[in-house]
Amino acid sequence: MTAIKHALQRDIFTPHDERLLSIVNVCKAGKKKKNCFLCATVTTERPVQVNVVKVKKSDKGDFYKRQTEWALRDLAVVDAKDANKSSTNLHTQQDAPVPKNGRENPEFDLHFEKVYKWVASSTAEKNAFISCIWKLNQRYLRKKLEFVNVSSQLLEELPKVTEESVPSGENQSVAGGDEESLDDYQELNTREEQDIEIMMDGCEYAISNAEAFAEKLSRELQVLDGANIQSIMASEKQVNILMQLLDEALKEVDEIEHKLSSYEEMLQSVKEQMDHISQSNDLIQLSNTNNMKLLEEIEFLVNYLDLSKGHIKALTDGDLSSSKGIEACTNAAEALLQCMNVALRPGHDELQAVKQQQQQFKDLREQFARRLANHLNNVFVQQGHDQSSTLAQHSVELSLPKHLPFHRDLLRYAKLMEWLKNTDHEKYEGLNKNYVDYISRLYEREIKEFFEVAKIKMTGTSKEGKKFATLPRKESAVKQDLESLHGSSGKLTGSTSSLNKLSVQGSGNRRSQSSSLLDMGNMSASDLDVADRTKFDKIFEQVLSELEPLCLAEQDFISKFFKLQQSPALPGSVVADSTDVDGLLLSRQHTLLGDRHLLPSEKEEAGIIRSMMIKVFRCIEPELNNLISLGDKIDSFNSLYMLVKMSHHVWTAENVDPASFLSTTLGNVLVTVKRNFDKCILNQIKQMEEVKISKKSKVGILPFVSGFEEFAELAESIFKIAERRGDLDKAYTKLIRAVYNNVEKVANESQKTPRDVVMMENFHHIFSTLSRLKIACLEMERREAKQKYTEHLQFYVIYSLGQPLEKLNHFFEGIEARVAQGIREEEVSYQLAFNKQELRKVIKEYPGKEVKKGLDNLYKKVDKHLCEEENLLQVMWHSMQDEFIRQYKHFEGLIARCYPGSGITMEFTIQDILEYFSSIAQSH
Repeated sequence: MTAIKHALQRDIFTPHDERLLSIVNVCKAGKKKKNCFLCATVTTERPVQVNVVKVKKSDKGDFYKRQTEWALRDLAVVDAKDANKSSTNLHTQQDAPVPKNGRENPEFDLHFEKVYKWVASSTAEKNAFISCIWKLNQRYLRKKLEFVNVSSQLLEELPKVTEESVPSGENQSVAGGDEESLDDYQELNTREEQDIEIMMDGCEYAISNAEAFAEKLSRELQVLDGANIQSIMASEKQVNILMQLLDEALKEVDEIEHKLSSYEEMLQSVKEQMDHISQSNDLIQLSNTNNMKLLEEIEFLVNYLDLSKGHIKALTDGDLSSSKGIEACTNAAEALLQCMNVALRPGHDELQAVKQQQQQFKDLREQFARRLANHLNNVFVQQGHDQSSTLAQHSVELSLPKHLPFHRDLLRYAKLMEWLKNTDHEKYEGLNKNYVDYISRLYEREIKEFFEVAKIKMTGTSKEGKKFATLPRKESAVKQDLESLHGSSGKLTGSTSSLNKLSVQGSGNRRSQSSSLLDMGNMSASDLDVADRTKFDKIFEQVLSELEPLCLAEQDFISKFFKLQQSPALPGSVVADSTDVDGLLLSRQHTLLGDRHLLPSEKEEAGIIRSMMIKVFRCIEPELNNLISLGDKIDSFNSLYMLVKMSHHVWTAENVDPASFLSTTLGNVLVTVKRNFDKCILNQIKQMEEVKISKKSKVGILPFVSGFEEFAELAESIFKIAERRGDLDKAYTKLIRAVYNNVEKVANESQKTPRDVVMMENFHHIFSTLSRLKIACLEMERREAKQKYTEHLQFYVIYSLGQPLEKLNHFFEGIEARVAQGIREEEVSYQLAFNKQELRKVIKEYPGKEVKKGLDNLYKKVDKHLCEEENLLQVMWHSMQDEFIRQYKHFEGLIARCYPGSGITMEFTIQDILEYFSSIAQSH
C-alpha cells in the first residue's frame, strides 16, 4: 500500500500541487468487484482545499487516472456501519444493523450530493481513512459533519479537540494515520517579532540572564497596571457628566415619542378621509369606464351598420345604363355587403335597432338584386337583337361578327355580378342560364351562316345550290354534282385527282374519263388541282382563324363577367402525335390538367366555364365536321391541308389553355381529320391493288407511281413547317410499300412489256422522285429503288443481247458447260460438237453486216418496249454496248484458251462494234 501511495503522490497529485494524506482500497457495494482508491488530499497552496478523490487504474495500461473528485465541504455524513459502537457521532445517536456474521464490517457510506456505498479491502484501512476525514474536518472546516456508526474505541483514540484548544493559524499540518502528530506551536507574526527584538535590544543581558530579564518585564507590567487604574479613577468625573447627558437624552426621547403619538393620531384621521375619497374616485372611474364602453359600442354600430342615404338611393333608384350610375350602384352594393357582413359582438343581435337595420339591409339587397337581374336580362336580349342586325353584312364576307363592344359594355357590370354571386346565388345562376340561352342562339345563327358562306366559297355554288354541301349523299351522286358544278372550270373531283387517277390505259391515257372534260386552254388538270386545293386551304385556314379568337374572347369574357376562375395554362405543353386510337387527344388534355393540383373551388369554376362554353358554341363541332366532310368529298387530298392546319391550331390552343373549350373541340375535330387522312391513304393503296393494265399496249410508268410522285410533292409542300410530320412519315411508309408491291405485281402480269422493263422504268422513276424530294424517312426505300432499277436493267440487257448472236451464244454456253463438267479447256476442241470446224461454221454465220442488222433489230425492239416519259433508251443502248463488248471479250478469251494456235477470230472487232452501236443510235 505504501508503494501505491507513493506512486499516486508522484504521478497524480504532485503535478496538481496536492498532498496525499490517506488512502483506502475500495469497491462499490453490491456490484461487480472493480477496485479503486479513495484518497484524502489537501492543496499545498493557501487557502487550503480538502478533497476526496477517486482514482482508478486505466484499462489500457498500468497507470492510474483521476476519475471523480468531491470537495470535503460537500460531505454531509460519514456512515461507518460499525456494530460495536457506544457514542458514534458528534451530534446524533443512531443505530446500525448488526452484521450477520458478527465480525467487523468493511463497508462504509459517504453522503455527498447522493449516497456512495463502498466496501474497503480491510477494516483497518476503512478506520484509518475515516479518522483522517475527521481530523481534516476539525482542522480546516469545523462544520457539523456527522460521523454515524463510528465505533467508540476509534473515537477514543482520537484526541479531545475543542474550539479553544485548536490554534487559529493556517499553517498547521494535520495529524493522520501515518503523518506527524498535531502541534500546538503557533508562529509569531511580524509585529510580535519586531516588539520582541526592540525589547531584547534594550536589555542586552536578556539572553545571558533570563531571570533578570523576566523580573524587569514584571516590574514594567506592574507600572502599566497602576497607570491603568489611575486613568480609570481620573475618568469618574467624566463618567458622571456622561450619565447626566444620558438622562437628558432620555427625557428628550420621551417628548419625541409623545409628539409622534399625536402625529400618528392625526395621520389616522387623514387616512380615513383619504379612504373615503378613494372609494368615491373608484365609483367615478367605473362610471366613466362604462360610459366609454357604451359610447364605443354605439360608435361601432353607427359606423358599421349605417348605410348612407346616397347609397340607399343608388340601390333603389340608381341608373344601371350609364357608367356613372353603374359606378354608384357598384359602390353602394359593396357598402351594403360590408354592412351585412359585419361581425356583430355578443348581444348586438338582441338589440331591436340592430334587427331593424339588418332587415332593412336584406330588403335593399333583394330589391337591388331583382332590379339588377331584370336589367341585365334586358341587356342580353337587346344586345342579341342588335348583333343580329349586323349579321347580314358579315354573311357576304367570310368573317364572324365581333362581340368586343358587347363584351365591353357588359364588363362594366362585372363587379355587380361578383356582388350578386356572393349575395344572391340563385339570381346569379339565373342570369348565367339566361345569358347562355340568348347568346347561344345568336352564336348559332352567326356560325351557321359563316359556315354556309365557307361552303359556298369552297364549292363555288350559290345559296340555292348549297344543298350539295349540307345534305349527305351517295358518293356517285356527289361525283356527278361535282362534275356538273365544276365542268366549266376544269375542277378535278376527289375521285379523279392525284392518286385516284388509276384507271388508265397506257402511258398516253393515264387520266380518268372525267378528266376529258377539261378544256381550259394551256392550263393542265394538275394546275387546276393545285389552284383549287390552295383555295380550299385558304378558306379552311380563314375559318379556323375566325373561330379561334371568337372562342377565346368569349371564354375570357365569361370568366371575367361571371367571376369564374379559369384553369391555369401550362406553357410549353404540346399535343402528342395522334394515333389510330380514338379520343387520344382528349386523354392527353386531361393528363395536362392533372399535372397541376387545383383547389376544389378552382376545379368547380373551371368546370362551369367549360359547361357554359359547350352550350354557347354547341354548333361549332358539328359544323366543323360537316365542313371537313365536304372538303374530303371535294378532294380527298384536302385532308392533308386540314391535318396540318388543324394540328397547328390545336397546338396553339394547347399552349394558351390546354383545358379550354377551344382546345378540346379542336382536338376532337383533329381526330376526325386524322381518320380522314388515314382513310385517304388506305383508299390510294386499295386503288393501287385494283389497277388493271391493258394487254395491247406497253405499260410504261404506272399511274400510281406517277400518283405517288404527285402525292409526295404535294405533301412535302404542305408539311414543310407542320407540327405533325410523324403522320406523313407513317403514310409515306405505307404508300411506298404498296407502290413497290404493286409494281412487281403488274410486272409479273404484263404481257406486252417484259417484266424487267416494267420494273426498271418504274423503279428508276421512283428513285428519281425520292432523290429529288430528299424525304428522310424514305432513304432506305430510295436505296432499294436504285438497287432494283440497276438489277433489272442488267437482267434486260443480258436477256436482249442473246437474240442478235443467238447461235454464237448457245455455242459458247455449251463450251462453258463442258468446262464446268470437268473437261479441260484445251481439250474442248476435241469434242465433236465443239471442234474447230463447228466454231468456224458458227462464226461465219455472224459476219459484220449480220451483227449490225441484228443490233438494229434489237434497237427497234427495245424502243418498242421502253416508254418515252422515262427516256431510258440511250441509257439502255449504252449499257447494251458495254455488255456486248464484255461478251465479245469473253468469247475471244474462250477461243484463245480452248483453241490455242488455231488462229480463229471473230469476223468483227471491238472498233466495229462501237461503230455499229453509234451509227444505229444516230440513225434513229
